[in-house]
Amino acid sequence: YGLDEDDFRNPACIADNVGDNVGDIAGMGADLFGSMAESTCAALVLASASPDLRLYWASQLYPVLISCSGIVVGVITLMARTCCYKIEHMADVEKALKGMLVISTVLMTPVVIFLSHVCLPATFSMGFGYEEVQSWFCTVSVLLGLWSGLAVGYVTEYYTSHTYVPVREIAETQKQ
Repeated sequence: YGLDEDDFRNPACIADNVGDNVGDIAGMGADLFGSMAESTCAALVLASASPDLRLYWASQLYPVLISCSGIVVGVITLMARTCCYKIEHMADVEKALKGMLVISTVLMTPVVIFLSHVCLPATFSMGFGYEEVQSWFCTVSVLLGLWSGLAVGYVTEYYTSHTYVPVREIAETQKQ
């Protein structure tokens, strides 16, 4: 038919690009899940190594409860999207995704504070050199990770979305 291998009208080229994108997304999802599972397991090991946290089931379950509550908050965020963000055009998708990131971060913040207050003793030992760990240290570290994720999401969007200047500038230079 006279089509080049990389011609966008070539069905094989389209199928190859779709497969590449699906593989990239699946790999990224697997990496994110792996990171979350590894973080949860590491926190479980730390909790079991603490002589004070070993005494309370709630303290032992704290990392798992954070992860599980994140799933619940994610479902609530999806329900909120249907109420708050109507998607009628392709441009609405980007706005909805950014809004969902903000909603989930805001909803998860009081959940983390509550779980930290309920599950962790006010002061506990993590072993030699860390005899007086305050429970709010754990709260702050989880919240820093949560809000850092929001910041990374915004920065990533700025540098990868066609809505903002950096991507449009690169696209302009390629037109020559």
